Amino acid sequence: MTLTPPLPAGHSQDSAASATVDTVRNTAATADFLWLELTGRCPLACTHCYAGSSPQGSHGTMMETDWRSVIDQAAALDVSMVQFIGGEPTAHPQFASLLRHAIGGGLAVEVYTNLLHVKETWWDLFACPRVSLATSWYSDSPAQHDAITQRRGSHAKTRANIAEAIRRGIPLRAGIISLDGTQRTDQARVELEALGVRSIGLDHLRQIGRGVRSPVPTLSQLCGNCGHGVAAISPTGDVWPCVFARWMTAGNVLHTPLADILAGQAMADAVAQIPGKRARHQGSDPCKPGDTECGPTWRAATPARTATMCTPHSCSPNRPCNPDGQDGCGPSSCKPVK
Repeated sequence: MTLTPPLPAGHSQDSAASATVDTVRNTAATADFLWLELTGRCPLACTHCYAGSSPQGSHGTMMETDWRSVIDQAAALDVSMVQFIGGEPTAHPQFASLLRHAIGGGLAVEVYTNLLHVKETWWDLFACPRVSLATSWYSDSPAQHDAITQRRGSHAKTRANIAEAIRRGIPLRAGIISLDGTQRTDQARVELEALGVRSIGLDHLRQIGRGVRSPVPTLSQLCGNCGHGVAAISPTGDVWPCVFARWMTAGNVLHTPLADILAGQAMADAVAQIPGKRARHQGSDPCKPGDTECGPTWRAATPARTATMCTPHSCSPNRPCNPDGQDGCGPSSCKPVK
């Protein structure tokens, strides 16, 4: 359902709807940030996973050549950053090859990984300029963490690889997702800080995928920035305004160029249905740390990182702040979107 404000006198519903779609089409036609959901497969089966990923998940119908084409199209569209996500993106058979291709194309890349298993050769890739890591964290209690991930020993393995990334100086942020009142989120934050993680975000349960607690996902689970300079591409090539707006398919890159999808009527119609940014985003610091509007673990909320985060288009989820720009917030200009 499209939510629109009351119409001024002399304006028709049709003319207002047309103006809204035209405005949306202009903002959606370009993208600065893309989620590339390489696979639905993941060694974990987290109880709340918005993508519904699991060890039985599929790599979809996108082949390596298709993903390479998407990366090339993204670079041609002046996309500044992509996020490899899943599922577990490192579970894709061509993960390393695709990461190298994105790096070679001049894109900044964040790999959102559970850090359960890291091949030795991947560490060198992760250490490349403009590459960063992100991971989810649930509790300082191994038993509680493992109960959420549904994988015994996941706490210890992820913890060890977080420590290794920090030791190697690889940019890494962690997100704590709060599922209920019994979760040891405060203690989880303390543990991450002790490991040396300086960018820590906190988000609440999103009722999407296995996180659904109501009959169907609703627009209330979206932050309002979906499709505004951001988009997501699925393992089957479907394009969504956001990884959370998974039921709002705007096209498929296996059949249509990415630029045409972003500028197309279907994307404009989808984005026009999504309520705009909430009132608290209208201040001088629309993405201040600690705000949790935009996707799991997308911004810092620790005293160590209280400056404005470098995330394009106000609140695009899951965009890190990497200190490689002139203002300390590269890879693109700092504008307070995987």
